[in-house]
Amino acid sequence: MRASFRSAARLLVAAGLAAPLLASAADTATVPVTATVQGVCKFTSAGAIAFGTLDPSTTATSVSATVTQPAFWCTKGTSYTVTDSGTAGSANMALGGTSTTELIAYSFSYTATGSGNGVTGTALNMGLSATVAKTAFQNAAAGSYSGNLVLTINP
Repeated sequence: MRASFRSAARLLVAAGLAAPLLASAADTATVPVTATVQGVCKFTSAGAIAFGTLDPSTTATSVSATVTQPAFWCTKGTSYTVTDSGTAGSANMALGGTSTTELIAYSFSYTATGSGNGVTGTALNMGLSATVAKTAFQNAAAGSYSGNLVLTINP
């Protein structure tokens, strides 16, 4: 009995010593994960400036436009700057949209800088406003005038 006990003990010791040799060695690795969120700004609607019908016989010194605000978004926390195709806050509408001699000048203003609140935030607008002075249209030829004010937003 003693011999079988010793044999069993030897087997257990041998198995115990062999088990670590047969077991797999574990290891870990840290995998870096990176991304860069680009700072961008995009218009979601162009907006519009509408002066309506301009009456040269009006006694008002200027006419304010009805403005549908251009809407845009910028990446959260991204600073933006808006520029335009006008000259020092003024631009022209042309008779028939193409005349180079029959023009009506108008002035405009907007908030040119700010910071984005992300795509899921409320759309931003720039507080665009526009007016046309009576002196700009009191001697204008009758007809429809139009033009484009190009706004560019840069992050």
